[in-house]
Amino acid sequence: MFYTLLRPLLFKLDPEFAHRITFGVIQQISKLGLLKNVSISCQPRNVMGLTFPNPVGLAAGLDKNGEYLDALATLGFGFIEIGTVTPRPQPGNPTPRIFRVPEANAIINRLGFNNQGVEQLVENIKRSNYQGILGINIGKNFDTPLKKAINDYLIGLQKVYCHASYVTVNISSPNTKDLRQLQAADALDQLLGELKSEQAKLAQIHGKYVPMVVKIAPDLDQEQVESIATLLLKHCVDGVIATNTTISRTGIEHLALAQVNGGLSGAPLTQRATVVIRQLHHFLRDAIPIIGVGGIMSASDAQDKLSSGASLIQLYTGLIYRGPDLVGEIAKTVCVDLKVNHREYG
Repeated sequence: MFYTLLRPLLFKLDPEFAHRITFGVIQQISKLGLLKNVSISCQPRNVMGLTFPNPVGLAAGLDKNGEYLDALATLGFGFIEIGTVTPRPQPGNPTPRIFRVPEANAIINRLGFNNQGVEQLVENIKRSNYQGILGINIGKNFDTPLKKAINDYLIGLQKVYCHASYVTVNISSPNTKDLRQLQAADALDQLLGELKSEQAKLAQIHGKYVPMVVKIAPDLDQEQVESIATLLLKHCVDGVIATNTTISRTGIEHLALAQVNGGLSGAPLTQRATVVIRQLHHFLRDAIPIIGVGGIMSASDAQDKLSSGASLIQLYTGLIYRGPDLVGEIAKTVCVDLKVNHREYG
């Protein structure tokens, strides 16, 4: 209710500024011990060998540098994913680069992997008190040639491995030039082969196995989804996140902001992301778990993702429009349903 009252004021501010102010204040209040952690009663889920206290997570992008972990931990999430982080710090694309589309409950962003670099992210994790399941999303620097992208992903995997519960390989952002070409069969086959080999080496070095998942785009046809699923199975990838933002403007084509470049998230993405989840589930046949994300604005949207084959879900734009209460609303609904339909992945 507090967020509902505050949102009109926040929406008058520049989106990036509003984000920094909101989470900066919450983080400081959290450090003072004045925030009470949201408690959600749910049957834990075993996915990728990890025990998730509830299936509602935070998607990457909201906390790119792991700066707000203590604050985010109070909101009731079953897991938190930070990043996307690159080997070297980079400023991202010029501002303005986030655009709210309130008429459609949507956001367009063209951030471009703005982050402080992997070394700073690791330091932020070390300083936090967060003890829950932590996903770390890795990408390539904008000026790394595509043919050398594997080097950036290997550096990212090596640097974050011992700090992550799982690592996400982001090959689907529309805001880094040519990045989505890594979803093509030959490129993805090579990338996954080298990353899985490095994952095995790191597991021996650190004495623990950290699952690796791949985040894919919603702008794929069924043949492309099948090709990706085949490669995920071939390389025994631990999970897949579906989906990233979309370059489509379906649902907002009548609005002026439809002309703005960037990835669209929120309600216009809801159905398309669910279709990709359903297709993945058909091709993967429960062999690899799916984390569903994209346009989850309500408990009903979350249930649709789960019933279409997702084992876990993540929030981003829904959190901005609905506020932290959305986490509890979804968890309360889906946790009851999960007691009846419980699927586990080792």
